[in-house]
Amino acid sequence: MSRRTVTSISFMMLFSVLLAACGGGAAPAADTSALDAQISDLQTQLEEAKAMTADAEAAAAAAGGETTTETITETVEVAVTFAGGGDTLAAVQDRGVLNCGVSGTLLAFAFVEADGSVVGFDVDYCRAVAAATLGDSEALEIRTSNASERFPILQSGEIDVLIRNTTWTFSRDTSLGFNFVPVTFYDGQGMIVRRDSGIDTLEGLDGGTVCVNAGTTTEKNLADIFRSRGIDYEPVVFAETPDVLNAYDEGRCDGWTTDKSGLIANSQLLSVPSDHVILGETMSKEPLGPLVRHGDDNWFDIVKWTVNCTIQAEDLGVDSSNVDDMLGDDDPRILNMLGVEGDLGQAIGLNNDWCYQVISQVGNYEEIYNTHLGPDTIYNVPRGNNSLWTNGGLLYSPPFR
Repeated sequence: MSRRTVTSISFMMLFSVLLAACGGGAAPAADTSALDAQISDLQTQLEEAKAMTADAEAAAAAAGGETTTETITETVEVAVTFAGGGDTLAAVQDRGVLNCGVSGTLLAFAFVEADGSVVGFDVDYCRAVAAATLGDSEALEIRTSNASERFPILQSGEIDVLIRNTTWTFSRDTSLGFNFVPVTFYDGQGMIVRRDSGIDTLEGLDGGTVCVNAGTTTEKNLADIFRSRGIDYEPVVFAETPDVLNAYDEGRCDGWTTDKSGLIANSQLLSVPSDHVILGETMSKEPLGPLVRHGDDNWFDIVKWTVNCTIQAEDLGVDSSNVDDMLGDDDPRILNMLGVEGDLGQAIGLNNDWCYQVISQVGNYEEIYNTHLGPDTIYNVPRGNNSLWTNGGLLYSPPFR
């Protein structure tokens, strides 16, 4: 028997056990002791098979025979993520609270109030994930962070999900080891300047200074765009948003750049907000949304479909004020989404009414948006791309089937 044959058969045995273990999927916290023993036994068999093959090859070589020594791979590493719960969901449910990372310094998205509470658009999505997984939107431990520390605290497992006005990029989605769920806010980078400066284009900042947050796509976009246009400038860089704002407000920078949503919100903290103007140009695409670690597909699915739940609910006319009445609706799409029919929750290790809990306790997308950014707030940010697809926007949920 060739080494290729022995290795292939042993690996197929190991893979079959893993496949059988991961295929059932409904139990939220499976006992893996039996599976671990099987895997250990099969790994021992694999090593023994390799040793037998080596002995056979040595004997054949001594006898002048010929053997097949092609090897498919030196080492096979199999990472097991159990369906129907996964490590993150089990940890959250055992702990009884969701650890969620946010900004803490961005008005309308995640801002620490005088009483110590943290409120905003991003915080409500933390609440939505808590409602889906724990049945309680207030079962939260909010972890505020700056731009430099947000990724390490997610990578290390200090938080379960990061919902911190973070742009979805190629490198973050791949080499940094994160999965981004559907976008919750389509944004774009802007520039704010003093109204009396006479600056009405980016070129007007040639030779000037620009305040910017360190370690962000904003900083990189600024460098790329100004270099491509031949605009000379001096960046004034700070880790914390309040420091950026204060430096600009004190006149240490000619302009301040960040996502337009951040400029709209934080400009209210300037000494005289009306003395400043946001330039019309949008410098980049900034799709913002929650992200989770690689390696736990079930948790990725949970956070992804929690966002979709808020969007689908708005699309179907379901909100926190009528969701109880909708439990008796005739529309099968609504009944599936709310868990009255079907067993969609079981597929991700949750109760079937998980989306009902999200809408009843937190609200649909429109409710979340209007609470923090809508026409009744001081910001009154037009929804634009953040409208439903039926209203010319980009928000669209796959079917709940």
